[in-house]
Amino acid sequence: MSIKVEQLTKVYGTQKALNNVSFEVNNPEIVGFLGPNGAGKSTMMKILTTYLEATSGNAQVNGHDVKSSTKEVQQSVGYLPEHNPLYLDMFIKEYLKFNASVYNIDKSRINEVIELTGLTPEVHKKIGQLSKGYRQRVGLANALLHNPEVLILDEPTTGLDPNQLVDIRTLIKNVGKEKTVFLSTHIMQEVEAMCDRVIIINKGEIVADKKLSELREGKVQTVIVEFDYRVEDAFLKKLPKVKHVENTYGFVYEIAFDTQEDMRSHVFDFAHDNNLKILQLNQKNASLEALFRELTAN
Repeated sequence: MSIKVEQLTKVYGTQKALNNVSFEVNNPEIVGFLGPNGAGKSTMMKILTTYLEATSGNAQVNGHDVKSSTKEVQQSVGYLPEHNPLYLDMFIKEYLKFNASVYNIDKSRINEVIELTGLTPEVHKKIGQLSKGYRQRVGLANALLHNPEVLILDEPTTGLDPNQLVDIRTLIKNVGKEKTVFLSTHIMQEVEAMCDRVIIINKGEIVADKKLSELREGKVQTVIVEFDYRVEDAFLKKLPKVKHVENTYGFVYEIAFDTQEDMRSHVFDFAHDNNLKILQLNQKNASLEALFRELTAN
């Protein structure tokens, strides 16, 4: 077990950032830690990397307790924080050599991580001359420098352009073939593109912990309907088993139902009873985004 969290709570003053959180992460596995801003993602990352201490509960990384074995945890974890701290006046190799000396590892590892993270074309530059995408690569190279079993990445793709996104996603997926990768994000597309499993947190509590395939196959379904006239959401919410109604544009509505039963006949009957004409009526599989919205709406 690479990461084990048991009944973890973190309180800031009177606010509970984490409330009795428990989960486990295996090796190798890429797990997306998903939640809205302020849900507790960064707090969890900082506890797992020993930068913060929990108020109560326990956490282990690679079998080491984050409270009593902080040095062992730090030696076995590669961490990329949300705001990647870099020495901008240093050259890439200079920066990595400095960190290699901190970990007391062979300098030959520097060339390995430079090649692994695709930094070779920019290796002659100072970090301050690099684009945001290449700075993220430097951060990942530094996190991988001591060849840790677990990578903890906090918002690793924030602020990247589409090309940089693809490169970083590919890099993380390749690393995840042999290591545990635990990454936080509030972007559903990132989880779908990279992760095997998703843990969703909302207001400091875990609201879902499943394989991505299981979430996609959940019982929530979405029906897309277009009427010939505007309908108040409140009326549509009177349909059986409705979870969410959204007027996407014009007279088109997306209605989420908490059931596997095909609800299109109910929508058709609703239109007939209210003298509405249906211009289109389709069913689509619930996306991770729709499920996320349902689980974090309140």
